Amino acid sequence: MGSYHLGRHLKILEFALSSMLRRRTKNLGLVLVFAALVFLLSSIVFLTGALRTEALATLEASPQLLVQRAMAGRHALIPLDYGELIARLPGVGSVTPRYWGYYYDIYTGANYTLLGIGDQGLESPGSTPLRLVEGSFIMPGQRRVCLIGEGVARVRGTRIGGMVSLRDARGWMQEYEVIGLFASPSRLLTNDLILLPEADLKAHFGMPDDRATDLMVEVYNPHEVDNISRKILERLPDARPISHAEIQRTYETLFNWRGGLLLAMFLGAMAAFMILAWDKATGLSADERREIGILKAIGWETSDILELKLWEGAALALVAFLAGVTAGYAHVQRFGSELLMPVLEGWSTLFPAIDLAPQLDPYALGVLFSLTVVPYIVATVVPSWKAAITDPDRVMRAS
Repeated sequence: MGSYHLGRHLKILEFALSSMLRRRTKNLGLVLVFAALVFLLSSIVFLTGALRTEALATLEASPQLLVQRAMAGRHALIPLDYGELIARLPGVGSVTPRYWGYYYDIYTGANYTLLGIGDQGLESPGSTPLRLVEGSFIMPGQRRVCLIGEGVARVRGTRIGGMVSLRDARGWMQEYEVIGLFASPSRLLTNDLILLPEADLKAHFGMPDDRATDLMVEVYNPHEVDNISRKILERLPDARPISHAEIQRTYETLFNWRGGLLLAMFLGAMAAFMILAWDKATGLSADERREIGILKAIGWETSDILELKLWEGAALALVAFLAGVTAGYAHVQRFGSELLMPVLEGWSTLFPAIDLAPQLDPYALGVLFSLTVVPYIVATVVPSWKAAITDPDRVMRAS
Protein backbone atom coordinates (compact mmCIF):
# COMPACT_ATOMS: atom_id res chain seq x y z
CA MET A 1 0.00 0.00 0.00
CA GLY A 2 2.81 2.36 0.87
CA SER A 3 4.57 1.74 -2.46
CA TYR A 4 1.28 2.44 -4.29
CA HIS A 5 0.87 5.84 -2.64
CA LEU A 6 4.54 6.66 -3.22
CA GLY A 7 4.26 5.72 -6.89
CA ARG A 8 1.10 7.82 -7.19
CA HIS A 9 2.82 10.90 -5.76
CA LEU A 10 5.82 10.38 -8.04
CA LYS A 11 3.55 10.16 -11.09
CA ILE A 12 1.85 13.42 -10.09
CA LEU A 13 5.28 15.01 -9.68
CA GLU A 14 6.33 13.72 -13.11
CA PHE A 15 3.16 15.13 -14.67
CA ALA A 16 3.77 18.48 -12.88
CA LEU A 17 7.28 18.75 -14.31
CA SER A 18 6.12 17.92 -17.83
CA SER A 19 3.33 20.49 -17.48
CA MET A 20 5.87 23.12 -16.44
CA LEU A 21 8.04 22.31 -19.45
CA ARG A 22 5.10 22.95 -21.75
CA ARG A 23 4.87 26.48 -20.29
CA ARG A 24 8.61 27.01 -20.10
CA THR A 25 8.59 30.64 -21.26
CA LYS A 26 6.25 31.83 -18.51
CA ASN A 27 7.96 29.74 -15.85
CA LEU A 28 11.45 30.81 -16.92
CA GLY A 29 10.46 34.47 -16.60
CA LEU A 30 9.09 33.84 -13.12
CA VAL A 31 12.24 31.96 -12.08
CA LEU A 32 14.48 34.80 -13.26
CA VAL A 33 12.49 37.49 -11.44
CA PHE A 34 12.13 35.31 -8.33
CA ALA A 35 15.84 34.43 -8.29
CA ALA A 36 16.84 38.09 -8.77
CA LEU A 37 14.82 39.12 -5.71
CA VAL A 38 16.23 36.28 -3.58
CA PHE A 39 19.71 37.19 -4.83
CA LEU A 40 19.36 40.77 -3.57
CA LEU A 41 17.87 39.81 -0.21
CA SER A 42 20.31 36.96 0.44
CA SER A 43 23.25 39.19 -0.55
CA ILE A 44 22.17 41.69 2.10
CA VAL A 45 21.82 38.94 4.72
CA PHE A 46 25.19 37.36 3.88
CA LEU A 47 27.00 40.70 3.64
CA THR A 48 25.77 42.12 6.95
CA GLY A 49 26.54 38.79 8.65
CA ALA A 50 30.06 38.66 7.18
CA LEU A 51 30.80 42.27 8.13
CA ARG A 52 29.47 41.70 11.64
CA THR A 53 31.76 38.68 12.00
CA GLU A 54 34.70 40.71 10.65
CA ALA A 55 33.99 43.60 13.02
CA LEU A 56 33.67 41.35 16.06
CA ALA A 57 36.98 39.71 15.13
CA THR A 58 38.64 43.13 15.25
CA LEU A 59 37.24 43.74 18.73
CA GLU A 60 38.58 40.54 20.29
CA ALA A 61 41.87 42.26 21.14
CA SER A 62 40.31 45.59 22.12
CA PRO A 63 40.80 46.78 25.72
CA GLN A 64 38.30 45.79 28.41
CA LEU A 65 37.73 49.45 29.18
CA LEU A 66 38.53 52.67 27.35
CA VAL A 67 38.34 56.00 29.15
CA GLN A 68 37.94 59.19 27.15
CA ARG A 69 37.29 62.76 28.19
CA ALA A 70 34.24 64.63 26.95
CA MET A 71 34.07 68.40 26.66
CA ALA A 72 30.97 70.15 25.30
CA GLY A 73 29.73 66.74 24.21
CA ARG A 74 32.82 66.08 22.10
CA HIS A 75 35.87 63.87 22.54
CA ALA A 76 38.76 65.88 24.08
CA LEU A 77 42.32 65.04 25.12
CA ILE A 78 42.46 63.43 28.55
CA PRO A 79 44.98 64.47 31.27
CA LEU A 80 47.51 61.82 32.27
CA ASP A 81 46.62 62.60 35.92
CA TYR A 82 43.31 60.84 35.27
CA GLY A 83 45.24 57.65 34.57
CA GLU A 84 47.06 57.88 37.90
CA LEU A 85 43.75 58.27 39.74
CA ILE A 86 42.15 55.37 37.85
CA ALA A 87 45.16 53.13 38.51
CA ARG A 88 44.59 53.51 42.28
CA LEU A 89 41.06 52.06 42.06
CA PRO A 90 40.69 48.53 43.49
CA GLY A 91 40.47 45.94 40.72
CA VAL A 92 42.37 47.97 38.12
CA GLY A 93 45.45 46.28 36.70
CA SER A 94 47.15 48.77 34.43
CA VAL A 95 46.34 52.08 32.75
CA THR A 96 48.03 52.81 29.43
CA PRO A 97 47.67 56.13 27.58
CA ARG A 98 47.04 55.99 23.85
CA TYR A 99 48.08 58.63 21.36
CA TRP A 100 46.19 58.63 18.08
CA GLY A 101 44.17 60.83 15.76
CA TYR A 102 42.70 61.20 12.28
CA TYR A 103 44.44 62.79 9.32
CA TYR A 104 42.78 63.86 6.07
CA ASP A 105 45.02 63.60 3.03
CA ILE A 106 44.01 66.35 0.58
CA TYR A 107 46.02 64.74 -2.22
CA THR A 108 44.33 61.33 -2.19
CA GLY A 109 41.05 62.25 -0.48
CA ALA A 110 41.66 59.47 2.06
CA ASN A 111 41.30 59.59 5.83
CA TYR A 112 44.13 57.95 7.77
CA THR A 113 44.30 56.87 11.39
CA LEU A 114 47.63 57.81 12.97
CA LEU A 115 48.66 55.78 16.03
CA GLY A 116 51.66 56.51 18.24
CA ILE A 117 53.89 53.63 19.37
CA GLY A 118 55.77 54.07 22.65
CA ASP A 119 58.59 52.08 24.20
CA GLN A 120 56.15 49.24 24.96
CA GLY A 121 55.54 48.84 21.25
CA LEU A 122 52.48 46.75 20.50
CA GLU A 123 52.75 44.66 23.66
CA SER A 124 50.46 46.80 25.79
CA PRO A 125 47.09 45.29 26.82
CA GLY A 126 44.34 45.92 24.28
CA SER A 127 46.70 46.72 21.41
CA THR A 128 45.61 45.68 17.93
CA PRO A 129 47.48 42.49 16.90
CA LEU A 130 49.57 43.24 13.81
CA ARG A 131 51.54 40.93 11.57
CA LEU A 132 54.63 42.36 9.90
CA VAL A 133 54.49 41.58 6.19
CA GLU A 134 57.75 43.29 5.25
CA GLY A 135 60.41 45.38 6.99
CA SER A 136 60.79 45.91 10.75
CA PHE A 137 58.86 47.37 13.69
CA ILE A 138 59.62 50.73 15.28
CA MET A 139 62.39 50.40 17.86
CA PRO A 140 62.56 52.43 21.13
CA GLY A 141 64.06 55.86 20.50
CA GLN A 142 63.65 55.64 16.72
CA ARG A 143 62.29 58.83 15.05
CA ARG A 144 60.99 60.03 11.68
CA VAL A 145 59.93 56.53 10.62
CA CYS A 146 56.54 54.88 10.13
CA LEU A 147 54.76 51.61 9.47
CA ILE A 148 51.79 51.63 7.11
CA GLY A 149 48.86 49.36 6.39
CA GLU A 150 48.09 47.74 3.06
CA GLY A 151 45.49 50.35 2.10
CA VAL A 152 47.84 53.28 2.71
CA ALA A 153 50.61 51.57 0.73
CA ARG A 154 48.21 51.02 -2.16
CA VAL A 155 46.86 54.59 -2.23
CA ARG A 156 50.24 56.24 -1.71
CA GLY A 157 52.04 53.88 -4.08
CA THR A 158 54.93 53.41 -1.68
CA ARG A 159 56.84 50.48 -0.20
CA ILE A 160 59.78 49.92 2.17
CA GLY A 161 62.28 52.77 1.92
CA GLY A 162 59.71 55.19 0.53
CA MET A 163 58.61 58.41 2.19
CA VAL A 164 55.19 59.39 3.54
CA SER A 165 54.57 63.14 3.75
CA LEU A 166 52.07 64.45 6.33
CA ARG A 167 51.16 68.05 7.11
CA ASP A 168 51.39 68.71 10.86
CA ALA A 169 49.36 70.99 13.13
CA ARG A 170 51.58 73.98 12.25
CA GLY A 171 51.04 73.48 8.53
CA TRP A 172 54.54 72.17 7.90
CA MET A 173 55.08 69.11 5.73
CA GLN A 174 56.85 66.33 7.63
CA GLU A 175 58.36 63.26 5.96
CA TYR A 176 58.56 59.79 7.50
CA GLU A 177 60.49 56.85 6.10
CA VAL A 178 58.49 53.66 5.62
CA ILE A 179 60.32 50.88 7.46
CA GLY A 180 57.55 48.28 7.56
CA LEU A 181 54.28 47.08 6.07
CA PHE A 182 51.85 45.32 8.38
CA ALA A 183 48.65 43.32 8.16
CA SER A 184 46.03 42.35 10.70
CA PRO A 185 43.61 39.43 11.22
CA SER A 186 40.95 41.97 10.25
CA ARG A 187 41.46 44.85 7.83
CA LEU A 188 38.42 46.87 8.85
CA LEU A 189 40.33 48.87 11.46
CA THR A 190 43.92 48.68 10.18
CA ASN A 191 43.63 49.23 6.43
CA ASP A 192 44.00 53.02 6.84
CA LEU A 193 46.42 52.86 9.79
CA ILE A 194 49.82 54.59 9.99
CA LEU A 195 52.06 53.83 12.98
CA LEU A 196 54.44 56.58 14.12
CA PRO A 197 56.83 56.90 17.05
CA GLU A 198 54.88 58.32 19.99
CA ALA A 199 57.01 61.48 20.16
CA ASP A 200 56.53 62.14 16.44
CA LEU A 201 52.77 61.70 16.67
CA LYS A 202 52.46 64.09 19.64
CA ALA A 203 54.52 66.66 17.76
CA HIS A 204 52.46 66.13 14.60
CA PHE A 205 49.14 66.89 16.34
CA GLY A 206 50.62 69.41 18.77
CA MET A 207 49.57 67.40 21.83
CA PRO A 208 50.68 68.70 25.24
CA ASP A 209 53.00 66.38 27.16
CA ASP A 210 50.44 65.94 29.95
CA ARG A 211 47.62 64.85 27.63
CA ALA A 212 46.68 61.66 25.76
CA THR A 213 43.92 60.75 23.30
CA ASP A 214 42.41 58.17 25.66
CA LEU A 215 43.33 55.61 28.31
CA MET A 216 43.29 51.83 28.06
CA VAL A 217 42.29 50.27 31.38
CA GLU A 218 42.97 46.64 32.25
CA VAL A 219 40.54 45.20 34.80
CA TYR A 220 41.48 42.07 36.74
CA ASN A 221 37.92 40.73 36.88
CA PRO A 222 35.96 41.21 33.63
CA HIS A 223 32.69 41.07 35.60
CA GLU A 224 33.75 44.20 37.48
CA VAL A 225 34.09 46.41 34.39
CA ASP A 226 30.73 48.10 34.96
CA ASN A 227 31.56 48.76 38.62
CA ILE A 228 34.93 50.24 37.66
CA SER A 229 33.18 52.45 35.08
CA ARG A 230 30.76 53.69 37.73
CA LYS A 231 33.61 54.51 40.14
CA ILE A 232 35.46 56.40 37.40
CA LEU A 233 32.39 58.52 36.67
CA GLU A 234 31.93 59.26 40.38
CA ARG A 235 35.50 60.58 40.66
CA LEU A 236 35.84 62.07 37.16
CA PRO A 237 32.48 63.45 35.97
CA ASP A 238 33.87 64.58 32.61
CA ALA A 239 35.26 61.11 31.83
CA ARG A 240 33.53 58.76 29.41
CA PRO A 241 34.23 55.06 30.13
CA ILE A 242 33.51 52.76 27.19
CA SER A 243 33.51 49.02 27.84
CA HIS A 244 34.34 46.26 25.39
CA ALA A 245 30.70 45.10 25.46
CA GLU A 246 29.45 48.60 24.60
CA ILE A 247 31.76 48.78 21.59
CA GLN A 248 30.49 45.39 20.43
CA ARG A 249 26.87 46.49 20.76
CA THR A 250 27.64 49.68 18.84
CA TYR A 251 29.11 47.75 15.92
CA GLU A 252 26.23 45.28 15.87
CA THR A 253 23.71 48.13 15.92
CA LEU A 254 25.60 49.91 13.15
CA PHE A 255 25.58 46.94 10.78
CA ASN A 256 22.01 46.00 11.68
CA TRP A 257 20.94 49.57 10.88
CA ARG A 258 22.77 49.65 7.56
CA GLY A 259 21.50 46.19 6.68
CA GLY A 260 17.98 47.37 7.47
CA LEU A 261 18.56 50.42 5.27
CA LEU A 262 19.48 48.16 2.38
CA LEU A 263 16.43 45.97 2.97
CA ALA A 264 14.23 49.07 3.01
CA MET A 265 15.76 50.18 -0.29
CA PHE A 266 14.76 46.89 -1.91
CA LEU A 267 11.35 46.72 -0.23
CA GLY A 268 9.83 48.23 -3.37
CA ALA A 269 11.44 45.51 -5.49
CA MET A 270 10.00 42.86 -3.18
CA ALA A 271 6.53 44.43 -3.38
CA ALA A 272 6.78 44.52 -7.19
CA PHE A 273 7.73 40.84 -7.22
CA MET A 274 4.79 39.93 -5.02
CA ILE A 275 2.43 41.74 -7.38
CA LEU A 276 3.99 40.02 -10.39
CA ALA A 277 3.93 36.61 -8.71
CA TRP A 278 0.31 37.03 -7.68
CA ASP A 279 -0.68 38.18 -11.17
CA LYS A 280 1.13 35.30 -12.87
CA ALA A 281 0.01 32.68 -10.38
CA THR A 282 -3.62 33.71 -10.02
CA GLY A 283 -4.19 34.50 -13.67
CA LEU A 284 -4.75 30.92 -14.87
CA SER A 285 -4.51 30.76 -18.63
CA ALA A 286 -7.17 29.14 -20.78
CA ASP A 287 -4.91 26.11 -21.31
CA GLU A 288 -4.39 25.71 -17.55
CA ARG A 289 -8.13 25.90 -16.85
CA ARG A 290 -8.83 23.44 -19.67
CA GLU A 291 -6.17 21.12 -18.26
CA ILE A 292 -7.81 21.20 -14.82
CA GLY A 293 -11.23 20.54 -16.37
CA ILE A 294 -9.95 17.56 -18.35
CA LEU A 295 -8.20 16.11 -15.31
CA LYS A 296 -11.43 16.41 -13.29
CA ALA A 297 -13.39 14.83 -16.12
CA ILE A 298 -11.13 11.78 -16.34
CA GLY A 299 -11.39 11.11 -12.62
CA TRP A 300 -8.78 13.21 -10.84
CA GLU A 301 -9.77 14.23 -7.35
CA THR A 302 -9.57 17.80 -6.12
CA SER A 303 -6.76 16.74 -3.78
CA ASP A 304 -4.82 15.34 -6.76
CA ILE A 305 -5.09 18.63 -8.65
CA LEU A 306 -4.05 20.58 -5.57
CA GLU A 307 -1.04 18.29 -5.16
CA LEU A 308 -0.19 18.80 -8.83
CA LYS A 309 -0.24 22.60 -8.48
CA LEU A 310 1.60 22.37 -5.17
CA TRP A 311 4.40 20.43 -6.87
CA GLU A 312 4.52 22.98 -9.70
CA GLY A 313 4.69 25.97 -7.37
CA ALA A 314 7.16 24.31 -5.00
CA ALA A 315 9.47 23.19 -7.83
CA LEU A 316 9.56 26.65 -9.40
CA ALA A 317 9.98 28.46 -6.08
CA LEU A 318 12.68 26.10 -4.77
CA VAL A 319 14.72 26.28 -7.98
CA ALA A 320 14.54 30.08 -7.92
CA PHE A 321 15.28 30.23 -4.18
CA LEU A 322 18.32 27.95 -4.41
CA ALA A 323 19.61 29.80 -7.48
CA GLY A 324 19.16 33.18 -5.77
CA VAL A 325 20.79 32.09 -2.50
CA THR A 326 23.71 30.47 -4.35
CA ALA A 327 24.22 33.60 -6.46
CA GLY A 328 23.99 35.80 -3.35
CA TYR A 329 26.57 33.70 -1.51
CA ALA A 330 28.94 33.80 -4.50
CA HIS A 331 28.39 37.55 -4.86
CA VAL A 332 29.57 38.12 -1.28
CA GLN A 333 32.23 35.41 -0.96
CA ARG A 334 33.72 35.42 -4.44
CA PHE A 335 33.18 38.98 -5.68
CA GLY A 336 33.31 40.89 -2.38
CA SER A 337 29.71 42.10 -2.72
CA GLU A 338 30.64 44.80 -5.23
CA LEU A 339 27.01 45.88 -5.68
CA LEU A 340 26.24 46.48 -2.00
CA MET A 341 29.58 47.08 -0.28
CA PRO A 342 29.74 50.87 -0.86
CA VAL A 343 26.58 51.35 1.23
CA LEU A 344 27.99 49.45 4.22
CA GLU A 345 31.67 50.41 4.14
CA GLY A 346 31.32 53.87 5.61
CA TRP A 347 32.37 57.40 4.87
CA SER A 348 36.06 56.92 4.12
CA THR A 349 37.44 56.94 0.59
CA LEU A 350 40.08 54.38 1.58
CA PHE A 351 38.16 51.13 1.57
CA PRO A 352 39.73 47.92 2.90
CA ALA A 353 40.02 44.88 0.67
CA ILE A 354 38.18 42.41 2.90
CA ASP A 355 38.00 38.68 2.29
CA LEU A 356 34.39 38.25 3.32
CA ALA A 357 33.35 34.92 4.81
CA PRO A 358 29.53 34.76 4.72
CA GLN A 359 27.85 32.49 7.23
CA LEU A 360 24.87 30.27 6.40
CA ASP A 361 22.56 31.39 9.19
CA PRO A 362 19.62 28.92 9.36
CA TYR A 363 17.37 31.49 11.05
CA ALA A 364 18.00 34.18 8.41
CA LEU A 365 17.56 31.71 5.56
CA GLY A 366 14.36 30.43 7.17
CA VAL A 367 12.94 33.95 7.36
CA LEU A 368 13.94 34.59 3.75
CA PHE A 369 12.32 31.29 2.72
CA SER A 370 9.08 32.13 4.51
CA LEU A 371 8.94 35.60 2.93
CA THR A 372 9.49 34.43 -0.64
CA VAL A 373 8.75 30.74 -1.23
CA VAL A 374 5.72 30.27 1.03
CA PRO A 375 3.69 33.25 -0.33
CA TYR A 376 4.34 32.14 -3.90
CA ILE A 377 3.19 28.56 -3.24
CA VAL A 378 0.03 29.87 -1.57
CA ALA A 379 -0.60 32.21 -4.51
CA THR A 380 -0.27 29.21 -6.85
CA VAL A 381 -2.50 26.76 -5.00
CA VAL A 382 -5.45 29.03 -4.12
CA PRO A 383 -6.66 29.80 -7.70
CA SER A 384 -6.10 26.18 -8.70
CA TRP A 385 -8.28 25.07 -5.79
CA LYS A 386 -11.06 27.40 -6.96
CA ALA A 387 -10.88 25.95 -10.46
CA ALA A 388 -10.68 22.37 -9.15
CA ILE A 389 -13.93 22.59 -7.14
CA THR A 390 -15.83 23.99 -10.15
CA ASP A 391 -17.81 21.65 -12.41
CA PRO A 392 -15.49 20.35 -15.19
CA ASP A 393 -18.01 21.21 -17.92
CA ARG A 394 -18.23 24.83 -16.74
CA VAL A 395 -14.45 25.11 -16.53
CA MET A 396 -13.91 23.85 -20.09
CA ARG A 397 -16.74 25.99 -21.49
CA ALA A 398 -15.30 29.07 -19.78
CA SER A 399 -11.87 28.35 -21.28
